[in-house]
Amino acid sequence: MILTVTLNTALDITYRVRGLRPYASHRVTSVAERPGGKGLNVARVLAALGHEVTVTGFTGGATGRAVQDQLTATPGVLDALVPVSGSTRRTIAVIDETAGAARPTDATQLNEPGPQITPAEWSAFQVVYEGLLPSVSAVALCGSLPPGAPVSAYADLVRTARAAGVLLLLDTSGEPLRRGVAARPDLIKPNAGELAELTGSHDPLTATQDARRLGARAVVASLGPDGLLAVTPEGTWRATPPTHVRGNPTGAGDSLVAGLLSGLIDQLPWPQRLTRAVALSAATVLAPVAGEFDRPTYEKLLDQVKVTSEATAAQRPSVTLVPPLSGRVTRRPSP
Repeated sequence: MILTVTLNTALDITYRVRGLRPYASHRVTSVAERPGGKGLNVARVLAALGHEVTVTGFTGGATGRAVQDQLTATPGVLDALVPVSGSTRRTIAVIDETAGAARPTDATQLNEPGPQITPAEWSAFQVVYEGLLPSVSAVALCGSLPPGAPVSAYADLVRTARAAGVLLLLDTSGEPLRRGVAARPDLIKPNAGELAELTGSHDPLTATQDARRLGARAVVASLGPDGLLAVTPEGTWRATPPTHVRGNPTGAGDSLVAGLLSGLIDQLPWPQRLTRAVALSAATVLAPVAGEFDRPTYEKLLDQVKVTSEATAAQRPSVTLVPPLSGRVTRRPSP
């Protein structure tokens, strides 16, 4: 069982329009609603891959009930959300269908603040979280903190999981990430901007190595269409998709987290773990909403993602690793 924690859950609403223009009225061509927040997106992707997942975090009000109603209809996902007096937030993505082939159809994102969390509600959540840990093999702490939650929230949850002997992935940003890294999670997954903010370096390799020295056992940096850079105790790798996939990038990072967790649970070596993560992330760009992925694209990309071992001062000369679906890895010298 995998546990995903989404302290700032949401109801994701996706609007599609033909021609998005500032200060203009628009006719919406389609509307989709899904449970949202990074950890819930991760959970739905994991469930689609065949994993059993429990979700926890906060939920409240009519929006929270809508989130829970849809979660209970998702096979493989168990609801352990903690009720609060405030209302769960909504996030709205507006997709311009006429953006054309010259650039990705990026979404305009509007994110409401979450409910105000009281000290009593935070304490109640901690009790639920500790009670869930004995039954899970890995935890993902995902997303922003709602108002009122302590800035040390993720650091506290990392320490609790470490004390219980449970593997933990942290995916957040800003001061919660800085404090969380100091608590020594097994893995963090920042994007390039979050990594630069954390370390002060804009060179991805230097920043990723620095982030690991700050306390994370392994760091996987998301570089957008350029794939991933991973610094781990077993080695350093870059993983890239064969082409830049155009579509809606919302939720691609969450699918990346799901791929990393899935590979961890399936005990895949790092190159194949990264292959799965990149393939899932790229396949999500072709899906209509976050928390879903285009399965034919995912299965095709598993044989096409390139994973290259990075040479550092303490490592061997670099080799290119091409891990096919079978799990066999072929090697050739890099240029």
